[in-house]
Amino acid sequence: MDIKKRLIILNFLEYFSFGTWLLSAGAYMIVTLKFTGLQVGAVYATLGIASMFMPPLLGIIADKWLNTEKLFGVCHLILAVLFMLLSQASSFEAFYMFMLLISMFYMPSLALNKSIAYHFLEKGGHNPAKIFPSIRVWGTVGFILAAWAIDLMELKFVKEQFYMGASISLILGVYAFLLPTIPIDKSKGKSLLQRFGLDAFELFKDRNTAIFLFFSFLLGTVLQITNIWGVPFLDDFKINYADSFAVKHSVVLMSLSQMSEVVFILAIPYFLRKFGIKKIVIISILAWVFRFGFFAIGTPEGIGLIFLVLSMIVYGMAFDFYFVSGSLYINHIADTKIRSGAQGVFLMMVNGFGAAFGGYASGFIIDLYTTNGVKDWPSIWFAFTIYALIIGVAFVILFKNNTDSEKKLI
Repeated sequence: MDIKKRLIILNFLEYFSFGTWLLSAGAYMIVTLKFTGLQVGAVYATLGIASMFMPPLLGIIADKWLNTEKLFGVCHLILAVLFMLLSQASSFEAFYMFMLLISMFYMPSLALNKSIAYHFLEKGGHNPAKIFPSIRVWGTVGFILAAWAIDLMELKFVKEQFYMGASISLILGVYAFLLPTIPIDKSKGKSLLQRFGLDAFELFKDRNTAIFLFFSFLLGTVLQITNIWGVPFLDDFKINYADSFAVKHSVVLMSLSQMSEVVFILAIPYFLRKFGIKKIVIISILAWVFRFGFFAIGTPEGIGLIFLVLSMIVYGMAFDFYFVSGSLYINHIADTKIRSGAQGVFLMMVNGFGAAFGGYASGFIIDLYTTNGVKDWPSIWFAFTIYALIIGVAFVILFKNNTDSEKKLI
């Protein structure tokens, strides 16, 4: 089979696994396990905690001891077992422990996935920058189909969603061992500090870059908020809108956000050329304002449903315009010697510290606006809306873009 097709299968299964639980686990914890908002936020914060240290640790293993594709396979075979154990957990302590372990093996597998793809594409004489997006998009397709499967099979409130995650991880783990072998790169030219990307912290010496990275942390806090709370929010409408599509198939509705991502990621080159990094980040932040604001006024029927759909549409702009454009910007301004480490710092601020803090903070806000088990969702979403708006105003004031440098970005 052509290597590009094999990589498409790899990405499809990788994100299908993610889609089996990311949107629905929050609903399972709230409705079935009766966790508090802070507990649910803490569970999702494990994604950020794991992203702070596990990718470089497994990177060292791949560099020195175990082939990348085999390490990737081992991660998913372990994940298959962990998902089965997670399905049996009912207490917060046990659920948190197993989800932390799952995050520790799943989050670095995303980086290993890219390493595998880049290696085989370059070996085949392809330019990864041109070819990989057309491969990666199948990961989004896999995520969407998984979310639909969970919704249509009515698994979003039951532990069987984790059985599906375990099955896909088992298949993916075995499939990874069938890939061609990637030679071990001993990375003799890299020190331990370089392998962890610590040399890239010199980025903070530049005031403007430091400001950009700080806002990466602030925006990272909103990264998973709607993924965590979107389905529980829609489920709470079941008292008055039990038969509406948005309530019965809330995961399908939420998956429109991922469809939006596919569209807006293709628009990034045009917007960067047209507006530059500062304006495109402002557009992204405004999109987050509308994302939360539309949730605040949305309902499952009538014009309220239109607001919910609009929220799904703007998600692609909110997510891609900062987190993809930001990655390109950091790659552009960083010295060529530290570009890999610079990406690590950027992802650490967004997916690490930002996502971890956002998980806990969103859980605190949920509990703050919950009285006798009833959540004041409009106030909750407006709180997040105001937070995003404050970030936007602060970014406009503090960040100074370099017009001459941006002309060379795209």
